[in-house]
Amino acid sequence: MLQNNSQNSNTAANQGEGESGILTAATRADEDGLAREINTLIPYPYLNALGAILIFILLGKVVDWVVTGLISKLVIRTKTDLDDRILAILHRPIFLTVVLMGLSLATHLLQLPDRVTVITVDVIKTLVVFVWFHFSLKLLGVVLDEMERKEDRFKFITSTTKPLIKNTVTLIFAAAAIYVVFLIWEINITAWLASAGIIGLAVSFAAKDTLANVFGGVTIFADKPFKVGDYIILGTGERGMITMIGVRSTRILTRDDVEITVPNNILANTTVINESGGPHEKFRVRLKVGVAYGSDIDKVEKVLLKVANDHKQVCKDPFARARFRAFGSSSLDYELLCWVEKPVLQGLVLHELHREVYKAFNREGIEIPFPQQDIYVKQVASQEGA
Repeated sequence: MLQNNSQNSNTAANQGEGESGILTAATRADEDGLAREINTLIPYPYLNALGAILIFILLGKVVDWVVTGLISKLVIRTKTDLDDRILAILHRPIFLTVVLMGLSLATHLLQLPDRVTVITVDVIKTLVVFVWFHFSLKLLGVVLDEMERKEDRFKFITSTTKPLIKNTVTLIFAAAAIYVVFLIWEINITAWLASAGIIGLAVSFAAKDTLANVFGGVTIFADKPFKVGDYIILGTGERGMITMIGVRSTRILTRDDVEITVPNNILANTTVINESGGPHEKFRVRLKVGVAYGSDIDKVEKVLLKVANDHKQVCKDPFARARFRAFGSSSLDYELLCWVEKPVLQGLVLHELHREVYKAFNREGIEIPFPQQDIYVKQVASQEGA
């Protein structure tokens, strides 16, 4: 049974190769027939070959002028310059393709030995493939640059993700070009594909964690939950600024100047608090303070708001707020809410606000109580006869 399946697969592969070989042979027969007719009319092979090259050089210029001229009339009405840049890189491949067609015809006109003719023509066809492969790489670069410029529409294209996408698409283009070249040279690709599949399977098992991190990085690039410069808090409690988002890992610099490297697979599957996210990067600071029972609460709120509004790094919009939160066990519990421009300022501003609130309360005679307990010791007279 296994032998029959193997024979069937080999038969299918041979049929595919046979079909491509038939097409190649038919093309070569057409070219040979055209060359023989020209040499019959003008019995000077070398002169005919030179004339074919010159004619096709001229024809390449004409075809380039006609094709790009027609396209330029269509793209001149568009508002973007993307089509103009694509048109600019299209000239050379069109011209070279026509010229290489002329070289192929000239090779047949020279009436060289069959083996030499076949090899020369296959080399020329291979050059055509590489001409258009080079064009595809230029086209990819132009398109990615345009998509990066319009980041509002293509949010997954950034300076960080662009190299990854470019390299991936380049590999796809290269694989397609190599496949076409194999067909041109009539190389059996079945064994190559089988070997590539086995190697890919082995690599996927060996680099399972690495691939998981790469896909995690792709998820981060696509969703963009944070960016370089944002302050985040990980699910494990670490807080810091993102300094680099790579393909495999992300680096975070804590307030202690300690760099943490987190694999993207973990980062993509955990809860992340982005303090720099939201409608703006401003960060709210909370200062909790208690005042003694019997204090003038209107005066307390006025003092708290004045301290916040007088601080240079506290935002005017949104405005500061003083909130009476609870009746504590030994104090009236207040909370001063205000905003700073960036999360990195949280520690410094909170330190300075604590200092100013303490000084202001001392000036205004507002008491900050501290928890205290009174213990009464009661002596119980011993019973008689005990």
